[in-house]
Amino acid sequence: MKIIGLTGGIASGKSTVADILIENGYKVIDCDKIAWALAEPQREIWQIYLERYGERVLNPDKTLNRQAVADIVFRDKEELTAINALVHPIIKGQMWKEAALAKKSGVQTIFFDVPLLFEAGFDKMTDENWLVYVLPEIQKERLMARNGYSEAEALRRISAQMSLEKKKLLADVVIDNNGDVEELHRQVMEQVKDGQG
Repeated sequence: MKIIGLTGGIASGKSTVADILIENGYKVIDCDKIAWALAEPQREIWQIYLERYGERVLNPDKTLNRQAVADIVFRDKEELTAINALVHPIIKGQMWKEAALAKKSGVQTIFFDVPLLFEAGFDKMTDENWLVYVLPEIQKERLMARNGYSEAEALRRISAQMSLEKKKLLADVVIDNNGDVEELHRQVMEQVKDGQG
C-alpha cells in the first residue's frame, strides 16, 4: 500500500484537491476531521484542551469552543508548538488505525490530508508528499474572501504555518493552484495517471 501526504497552506486549495481525489475513487484520510472527532466532549483531545486551558475554552454545553482555542494558540507560537506536541501523536495513531482498515479492505493508495504535514513530522509516515501551492498574494486574498478576515488576521494565520516556499522544497510533487479549478483538476488527474497515485 502506498501512502501519499497531501498538504498546502491555509486557503491554498488542498481541500479542493482532496475532493477531486475522493470524487475519483481515492481514499483520503483527513487529519482535521480526525482532530475534530477527537475533540468531541470527553474524548482525548477535548481532555487535553480542558486540562491545559480550563473551562474558558468550553461552550456552555461543554463542547469545545474552537474559536477560544484558536485565539490562544494563533497568538503565541510557543503555545501552538506545545499544544501540537500533545495532540499530534494522538491524531497520528488514529490515522494509522484508519490506514490499516483501508489496507485490509484492499485499498492500494491512501492520501493523508494533513495541513501541517512537514511541520509536525507527518511526512515521516508517507511514501511521497504532494503540495498544493499558491502565490502568497493569492493565498492572502483567498483567505480574506473565504473567512472574512482582515488583512492582519489573514497574515497572522498564514505566518503561523511554514511558508509554501519552504514546503515546495520538501515536496515530491507540486500542484500549482494559481489558476482555475479546471486546471487544478487536470493537474491532479495527471499525477494519479502518471503512477504517482
